[in-house]
Amino acid sequence: MRNLFLTFIALFLTVSQLQAQADSIAKATVQISAKNDSTYAIQVKVQVQAGWKVYDANAEGVEAPTLKYTLETAVPVNKPSYSVTAQVQKDVLFTNAKSFSGAFDIKEEIVIHGFQPDSLKGVVVMSVGKESSFYVIELPITMPLANGQKGSQFNILLPESARNTPENACGESATSTSAESGAWGVFFLGFLGGLIALVTPCVFPMIPVTVSFFTKRSKTRKQGIQNGLIYGLSIFLIYVLASVPFHIVGNVQPEIFNSISTNAWLNIAFFAIFIFFSISFFGYFEISLPSGIANKADAKSGLGSLGGIFFMAITLAIVSFSCTGPILGTLLVGSLQGGAWALTQGMAGFGLALALPFTLFAIFPQWLQSLPKSGGWLDTVKKVLAFVELALAFKFLSNADLVQHWGLLKREVFIGIWILISLGLTAYLFGFLLLPHDVKGQKIALGRKLLGGLSLGFALYLGAGLMPQNANNLKLLSGFPPPTHYSLFATDSASHGLKADVVNDYTKALAMAKAQQKPILIDFTGWACVNCRKMEEQVWTDPAVKNFIQENFILLSLYVDDRANLPVAERFVYTTQGGQQKQINTFADLWATFETENFNQSSQPLYVVLSPDQVLQSNPVGYTPDIQQYLEWLKCSAKKK
Repeated sequence: MRNLFLTFIALFLTVSQLQAQADSIAKATVQISAKNDSTYAIQVKVQVQAGWKVYDANAEGVEAPTLKYTLETAVPVNKPSYSVTAQVQKDVLFTNAKSFSGAFDIKEEIVIHGFQPDSLKGVVVMSVGKESSFYVIELPITMPLANGQKGSQFNILLPESARNTPENACGESATSTSAESGAWGVFFLGFLGGLIALVTPCVFPMIPVTVSFFTKRSKTRKQGIQNGLIYGLSIFLIYVLASVPFHIVGNVQPEIFNSISTNAWLNIAFFAIFIFFSISFFGYFEISLPSGIANKADAKSGLGSLGGIFFMAITLAIVSFSCTGPILGTLLVGSLQGGAWALTQGMAGFGLALALPFTLFAIFPQWLQSLPKSGGWLDTVKKVLAFVELALAFKFLSNADLVQHWGLLKREVFIGIWILISLGLTAYLFGFLLLPHDVKGQKIALGRKLLGGLSLGFALYLGAGLMPQNANNLKLLSGFPPPTHYSLFATDSASHGLKADVVNDYTKALAMAKAQQKPILIDFTGWACVNCRKMEEQVWTDPAVKNFIQENFILLSLYVDDRANLPVAERFVYTTQGGQQKQINTFADLWATFETENFNQSSQPLYVVLSPDQVLQSNPVGYTPDIQQYLEWLKCSAKKK
């Protein structure tokens, strides 16, 4: 997964560099004229630099130059036409390809349905080539609309009173406590992931081999201990350093990690990757990085001294990739919402767990005798992990489904899939389901039977909470299945388990607060936010908390990962306090920016209380699983001075 991320970074830099060079390949100017109230004629003049050519549609799958618009209600009336006819020429890449050279025009008519903004943005998408080089480039175009008008712009930045010192000095302890517990929680999850990786077939056999290498190679016991410590530290540093690029990416905008972790297409990509990993773990094929990479790292591991030991650690990371990759992928996506430091903490926990046994066995080599021998149990561990990876794959698909509101994996469907996976694991552990390398009639060990019983019990536990009236029976899994209101039986997908009036629009909530003279409890949440579901299903459902919220607050839930488009009339460009311009097109753009600009935080959940006059009532708090602590913060926040 680390190498996959570095590949993504390389591709990102390549695309960024190409976009920067696009103007040196071709330039586009645009003219637009209104034919009637909603129809426009567009003419784009493209000037291609000498030596380059623009491909027309070719049999090999290359598309002709096209115009694409950011406004989904702008629909072409006809196919684009070109001022010159593409010439058929011999080509290095495509045989007898049609292409344009020099200058040509693209003409198209569009009709805009509904509200028209004051300008229309788009891109000219073209496939260009020069000798053996081939690129797909996008040239941005902006067109003023004669019949367009300014939309209604939401005032993102609240008054100073909503952002300064609160009326009541409470919430700081809850915030710091939740942040600290969250940091340790991510570190612990990473550590747990590292422990799981240790008992996989790719890592476990390496422990005695590597430690024996150190002890035999070292002239003295002291040198063996020293080499073991350096080796363990190298493993730890490799995984911590893998998180460094995310700190660089994080400087772009505060909510970048939430945008990455809740991006629908990225989650679908992880769904596909984890399905791929799970099939491999089942034993149908092996995953490995190119042998050249491992060979180069292994060659350098023989250099001796500090450098050689460090490259031995890199070799371990590469060789064990097929087993650690899925675990690291889970950690990567699971911790991204907490930001770069959360990812670093998780990777540190993972690296520490992976490094500890190598270091300890180097210090105490006699412990190797008590280490279990490699055998069939490692294959069992790998196949159990395959079922776990399969379940996690559907969690990623669920994230994409939730933020896009596709309705594919409602709560009951998701739980049903997990039940089937649990029953499949049960059948495998009891020997009823045979996978590659399994032997029919083999003796089932007691430990495997006990694990099979736990798997069956988990399936029954899931079944007990399948129906809506039993949703609270699954509190141990809060955050993993879709929320209780995203159900086949729900009539309002925007409500919560509180069964109270939940508002999703700040302006409406403010009007209600003034009418009822109640403060607003802002719940910055997310469809794919695990801790948000835990708060809703484990804290908000407590009778004391539930009643206090319903009686004393206007509850406003703002989803910072809702990818639904804003109405066209409500989209706008916002200039942040830092001077950056940002396009506000979706509810996610709006509420994520609203959170970061006013409260300087980008994590979810975040709870903020404002008076009807938009005065901050207390310090905002984040994830607070302690019911009493959260209730005390609510009571303090509701006090009037």
